[in-house]
Amino acid sequence: MSQFIFTENDPAGLSTLQAVGQADKFNRWMYQEVRPWMQGSILEIGSGIGNISEFFIREKAAITLTDIRPHYLDHLAKRFPDLPDDKRMQMDLVDPDFGKKFAPLQGTFDSAFALNVIEHINDDGLAVRNLHTLLKPDGTFLMLVPAHPWLYNRLDHFLHHFRRYTETMGRDLFFANGFTVDRTWFFNSLGIPAWWWGGLTGRSGEIRPSQMEIYNRLVPLIRVMDSALGKGVGLSVLVAGRKK
Repeated sequence: MSQFIFTENDPAGLSTLQAVGQADKFNRWMYQEVRPWMQGSILEIGSGIGNISEFFIREKAAITLTDIRPHYLDHLAKRFPDLPDDKRMQMDLVDPDFGKKFAPLQGTFDSAFALNVIEHINDDGLAVRNLHTLLKPDGTFLMLVPAHPWLYNRLDHFLHHFRRYTETMGRDLFFANGFTVDRTWFFNSLGIPAWWWGGLTGRSGEIRPSQMEIYNRLVPLIRVMDSALGKGVGLSVLVAGRKK
């Protein structure tokens, strides 16, 4: 959709993560969508400031946190001071030297997840292929990405999204890069009109804390809506599969 230049600082992303971080019901809901697919040694791609990481760390899961930006790693170090240093690392899935830099980690993780990460990467195929190398045979990978290309708007541009996905695009991404697909489903049905309206009326394209506070209160209702719709409608699409 668009071309973006990577910057070390990410004020737009940070403000959004901080706003979403206050939405405890929303974050718990997302965690509960992911958790059944994670087992053993877990790798989180794009941990940000730890909004989802927190749930895994509370239960003392064997999780390794990663992010591309050092300042997010600083946030993680302060938020989770008891997490060993080797369980927190900088990782760029499209680093030209990825194979060399992360050779010791190849084939070491039982499962991995990336929530609202892959859409930020222009060469998403390379990102998924490199992630594939870090998993054990039959290791599980789950990704959550923005759904519906027709919904791409100023919020996506503000957040440096290269694209939004269809179910078919998600499946094809897995199949083309060494994964089977166990399941695809949608998440957050009410988010569709909210995102459309935000892109239409938002002046800065920023997701404000006050907006997330209201949305967080609606989570119980949205969960009922998603269930009633058979998880066939949503602002995001999830794809879960296994390493061939």
